[in-house]
Amino acid sequence: MAALRPFHPLDLFKFNHTNLDPLTENYGIDFYFSYLAKWPSLFNVIEGADGKINAYMMGKLESSPPAYQHSEHALPWHAHITALTVAPSARRLGLAQRLTSSLEKAGDEYNAWFVDLFVRESNQVAQSLYKGMGYSVFRRVVGYYSDNPTGKSDSEDSFDMRKPLKRDKKREHIRENGENFPVPPDFIF
Repeated sequence: MAALRPFHPLDLFKFNHTNLDPLTENYGIDFYFSYLAKWPSLFNVIEGADGKINAYMMGKLESSPPAYQHSEHALPWHAHITALTVAPSARRLGLAQRLTSSLEKAGDEYNAWFVDLFVRESNQVAQSLYKGMGYSVFRRVVGYYSDNPTGKSDSEDSFDMRKPLKRDKKREHIRENGENFPVPPDFIF
């Protein structure tokens, strides 16, 4: 049985096989440690019986900085999935849903409005996964990714996908046809 548990510093030596997917972002060690220091309860792994990390998720709780609070693009208090990846050998076992559910629960406990994440426009598998869990596209961030594995251009758009939490009873933080609501990357604070 796979166990959900908090990320530990030594896990950095055990999750390389999880990051082999070309759509998985890889970060420097300082980035992983900053999440571990700031949001230790929201940086979780699923470890298999063999001790391997089968999946992990880096999450956080945040809002836009005070200087941007009057912008129409300011984000209220919300949970954010920075990275979620599942090892190729552990896919289709419900691990992504398990990790996501843990962040949604934490978001509700901290009275967040929604959970959001960014997914590449070309990553249809991830989009389908999140849509199946109740997420929808809120907006298209034009040129968000500076690389484009499709080779069609130098950059690739991202979809800002969101799922409302209990606090958002009126569903104020979702919109229909968000794919058709483009914003430049500098609108992301």
